[in-house]
Amino acid sequence: MVVYYQIAGKTVGSHHLALGILSSLFGGVYLATRGPSAPKPAAPPIQASSKDEETFIQDFLKQVNGEEKKKDH
Repeated sequence: MVVYYQIAGKTVGSHHLALGILSSLFGGVYLATRGPSAPKPAAPPIQASSKDEETFIQDFLKQVNGEEKKKDH
């Protein structure tokens, strides 16, 4: 049995209303529970054997990236 309702001047069946409510409910639950996206690292992690080596690599990468930006402009 289908019951028809007048909504905004249109005749809508009860089965359409039920499907709309259920899809809204499940869609909202999905969006609420999927959680925030994990931030992606900008570069691969540096695996250095000492702190001095790590700072040297970071300084070198900053220097190389600075030169590339100067070349682009």
